[in-house]
Amino acid sequence: MPGAKAQACPTTRTLSGRARRTHYPEAVTQTARLAPGDTAPAFSLPDADANTVSLADYRGRRLVVYFYPAASTPGCTKQACDFRDNLREFNQEGLDVVGISPDPPAKLAKFRDAEGLTFPLLSDPDRTVLEAWGAYGEKKMYGKTVQGVIRSTFVVDETGTIALAQYNVKATGHVAKLRRDLSM
Repeated sequence: MPGAKAQACPTTRTLSGRARRTHYPEAVTQTARLAPGDTAPAFSLPDADANTVSLADYRGRRLVVYFYPAASTPGCTKQACDFRDNLREFNQEGLDVVGISPDPPAKLAKFRDAEGLTFPLLSDPDRTVLEAWGAYGEKKMYGKTVQGVIRSTFVVDETGTIALAQYNVKATGHVAKLRRDLSM
């Protein structure tokens, strides 16, 4: 808002009497979810080698876009390795695969190399693409409501339209379920 002043962080006192700023966690509202028939939000993100990869690069081809919370964690590794192990079948069905997380490219490169991943891993550290696709917001984790990456998978058709949207997917068994949903 023009002319509005930024609100300062409130100050509290520690037991020793020293001043300490109190920081509130960033408020994130639940982002709108995509549905089949919606236009896939455009993206241009760095991959594990810091090369820019865009949704437009896949125009005319079908694409699986999956969002995951963090490279090299147990669930995300299981999911990525399931995509790796089934990549040939996806490719035979005319589907490319791209994974997106908030990790920096260097971490994605280590993850890719450690797990032998042969599909692009893209970096979205400011969560712009995650939010545009509805893959960031409130979720349940260990019984608590937290803000974070919502494990999600989409199939984008040749025209850039969402053909399939799945939110809150499980890391284990998800790729097999996706293959069934796609009649592969």
